[in-house]
Amino acid sequence: MSKRITVVGGGAAGMMAAVTAAQRGACVTLLEPNERLGKKLNITGKGRCNVTNNADLQTLLSNVPRNGKFLYSVFSRFDGRDAMAFFEDLGVPLKTERGNRVFPVSDRAFDVSAALERRLKALGVSIVRDRAVSLTLTDGAVRGVKGERRDYPSDAVILATGGVSYPATGSTGEGHRMAAEAGHTVTSLRGSLVPLRDFGVGRRMQGLSLRNVGLTVFENDKKIYTDFGELLFTHFGVSGPLILSASAHMRHFEKKAYRIEIDLKPALDEQQLDKRLLSDFTKYANSDFCNALDDLLPQKLIPVMVEWSEIPPHEKVHDLTKEQRRGLLRLLKHFPVAIAGPCPVTDAIVTSGGVKVGEIDPKTMESKLVKDLYFAGELIDVDAYTGGFNLQIAWATGRAAGEAAAAPVE
Repeated sequence: MSKRITVVGGGAAGMMAAVTAAQRGACVTLLEPNERLGKKLNITGKGRCNVTNNADLQTLLSNVPRNGKFLYSVFSRFDGRDAMAFFEDLGVPLKTERGNRVFPVSDRAFDVSAALERRLKALGVSIVRDRAVSLTLTDGAVRGVKGERRDYPSDAVILATGGVSYPATGSTGEGHRMAAEAGHTVTSLRGSLVPLRDFGVGRRMQGLSLRNVGLTVFENDKKIYTDFGELLFTHFGVSGPLILSASAHMRHFEKKAYRIEIDLKPALDEQQLDKRLLSDFTKYANSDFCNALDDLLPQKLIPVMVEWSEIPPHEKVHDLTKEQRRGLLRLLKHFPVAIAGPCPVTDAIVTSGGVKVGEIDPKTMESKLVKDLYFAGELIDVDAYTGGFNLQIAWATGRAAGEAAAAPVE
């Protein structure tokens, strides 16, 4: 007789778990309160869906700063290249871009979720629009799920409800509550891949987008991360792809100080930039300093740059000293923004924190505390940097949970 498996959550991890279990002959019910499956999946990568990273095991593990070792077994069995083969077999052609980031050729996240949904239906998975309320536990084992509409008796349950980021997509922390009620430890939840708050400079340049700039993160004056790309100043601080990536490296705000330095002219070394400044200053020799930066910087940045350079705004350019010019050059290559902290977890792309990994079997994703209860995806206390690595966690843990849950009872 087929094992009855209930998967709670129709996101990336839940759909993968349901497909895997059904492929192995289980009778699978997938509970999802949203009208559509993969609601968060459909908005990832700005709607393009960074499916995975075309990477080997060691590269995957090196991009998981929190509890990466826990994923060694599942990544060994299902890495980025396995995920690519899986989706191409489902009829989703893929392409690899900068940083080995993998996207659908169509640049449509919906194609990924639609392919998974087609496979679920082809395998006979029962997709039910219902919200799980609690687990049914008997003698230290899970025996079903209570939903708002009805009960779902089960031989195994896979919790894949996501974290608490983007709550509008249905990630409201219900899975963490059910895990805690079953006796599991849930570590503190915070945002990762999240915009950052500063101490007011962002508001002065609100709406300014900087493309092709360098970024360095300092933790207590120690350089910990560098990157290149695009960022945005906002009313609360800084955001954009560069910042979201950088935020994952800032993990100790309660005890350490962070700042970022922006290289506004990364294509020029200091000698080349000095020549550029000399050229501009020759052109604007008779102008006030505050009016001599129009060719060099966007308008919203100029008042801040003038103020921080400590050069009097109305000093004539031809009167500037070499030291003043060198100070401006340093500011152009190392524009500092002190970081006050991350924005709330609800503004984050992924949740850092979750069900404690020491209470989960790393090979099967089964609870060590409750028999026949499994976990998958963002619900678990693992998170990664940007580049498709967080979705790879969803695919690999979902697959492992689906395989183990569907395995015949020995």
